[in-house]
Amino acid sequence: MTTNIKTDTATFGGGCFWCIETIFSKLNGVVNVYSGYSGGIKVNPTYKEVCTGTTGHAEVVQVVYDPLVIGFDDLLEVFFEVHDPTSLNRQGADVGTQYRSVIFYHNENQKKVSQKMIENLNTSDKYSSEIVTEVKPFDTFYKAENYHQDYFENNPNQPYCQLVVSPKVEKFKKKFSKKLQ
Repeated sequence: MTTNIKTDTATFGGGCFWCIETIFSKLNGVVNVYSGYSGGIKVNPTYKEVCTGTTGHAEVVQVVYDPLVIGFDDLLEVFFEVHDPTSLNRQGADVGTQYRSVIFYHNENQKKVSQKMIENLNTSDKYSSEIVTEVKPFDTFYKAENYHQDYFENNPNQPYCQLVVSPKVEKFKKKFSKKLQ
């Protein structure tokens, strides 16, 4: 029996897309997660081009989710927890505008919820610095090359995955255990 569910889409950039793709794909209510590029000027960019920092694109994930199971605010909570939103154009050793913290909103509600959460986080004592996450209107998403999709699942022994992705995933699993598939 096929169930027709109404999905929504969210697009986030928070450093290397291998990390955040893996994390979002484990959430209950998330239907698909795609690694790709958004926010730049180059049409159909390649990974090699985006890595130069000259395309204007950020490495992002596009999250397709069932809003009856998981809300956009829940996705934002995870997003702000799994990367450093106070670090400008950098996540760990990954440096450049392609690693910026950004929310590409798909509708006015996503924009308002994102801005409100940033405002609340800035007035809390969660971070010692101001959040630099950009909130920009979604325009175009370019899906990354096939080898980037499900990268961590397909390459768990790759050094970057062992040193960077795996620890983030383990921390995420502990913090969000009740929201996992």
